[in-house]
Amino acid sequence: MAAGEKEKKHLGHIKPYSPQSGTMVPMGAQKFFRTCVIFQLFRFIVINFKMMVLIAKSHH
Repeated sequence: MAAGEKEKKHLGHIKPYSPQSGTMVPMGAQKFFRTCVIFQLFRFIVINFKMMVLIAKSHH
């Protein structure tokens, strides 16, 4: 038995995305914002603008 298999063996009874797995499943608005290309483009522009301002401040 490989080391990776041995570590995962105790998790065999837990199904992915079940309440027992402890993972959060995106719902509603969160899922929309993660998949909306227009929103992602807007966030990309905002974050890049913030980075440009931060870099400009560090050069003075």
